[in-house]
Amino acid sequence: MADFEIENQGDAGASETFPMQCSALRKNGHVVIKGRPCRIVDMSTSKTGKHGHAKVHIVALDIFTNKKLEELCPSTHNMDVPNVIRTEYFFIDIDEDGFLILLDNNNNQHTHIKKPEGEMGDKLMEAAKSGIQYNVSVMKAMGEESVFKINEISEKD
Repeated sequence: MADFEIENQGDAGASETFPMQCSALRKNGHVVIKGRPCRIVDMSTSKTGKHGHAKVHIVALDIFTNKKLEELCPSTHNMDVPNVIRTEYFFIDIDEDGFLILLDNNNNQHTHIKKPEGEMGDKLMEAAKSGIQYNVSVMKAMGEESVFKINEISEKD
């Protein structure tokens, strides 16, 4: 029998993106533009020209930075679509390095997500001090994760 060692990659083999024809993309869907995962905010299709291809003009916002990006692609060509995963966590606290301490539905603790900037970050800082309870929605795509929504938990929940 051959003597070899299997290297553990720690990945289930799932791709971060999948191909989709430009003409099949839809508004409010996701697409990769210039290597960034984006949400489509506007699309328009031009007529077939003398060289034969209808073009799709896509205007999208980066889902992590909100930066506007545009792409012009022949309608029959493929574009990458990111696998976007949304996860709900229960907010516990913020550690001294600025990372959130979160609990998932299986009571596993997660401390790898940075505190968001702006109003959401301020609300979570206040919650850490005062004990207000929040659910935190995290979006993950192409190896990046960030908080995109927080909801205060009311007493009746």
